Amino acid sequence: MPQQEFRDVMARLPAGVVVVSARLGTGYRGLTASSLVSISAEPPMVLVGLEREATTRAAVLEGRAFNVSVLTRAQEFIAERFAGRAPAVDEMWREIPHRLGTNGIPLVDGCTAWLECRLLEVHAAGDHDICVGAVEAVIQGEGDPLILWDRSFWTLR
Repeated sequence: MPQQEFRDVMARLPAGVVVVSARLGTGYRGLTASSLVSISAEPPMVLVGLEREATTRAAVLEGRAFNVSVLTRAQEFIAERFAGRAPAVDEMWREIPHRLGTNGIPLVDGCTAWLECRLLEVHAAGDHDICVGAVEAVIQGEGDPLILWDRSFWTLR
């Protein structure tokens, strides 16, 4: 099966857009993802696919923790920055409005929801790793979620 055909078909599946963040040394790393999945309610667990070459993946593995910020429609530019399609985010996140979670990892301000996770398992999956996290804290925010569909950003309303 051609890789581009697979990508074209998967682009037809709508997905929420999140920033996955982690601590690496004295700085922070983050990336835009659309692969967040709830896999258990008891105990609460999620999984996210992280590209094997991503520095955020290395930070998640090293720190054994990550946070998830569920972006709103108003945060499309933040999604673009963490996806590498806009000016890069410096490792101290000086230009990204954020606060630190109880685990010392950034949570992007103004999101519709946040999760703080402890890394439980990592499974190799092609050019990505599936990272399973135990959800240790959740916070509900406000706003319409940012949705990725057919390679474009959308909202529910």
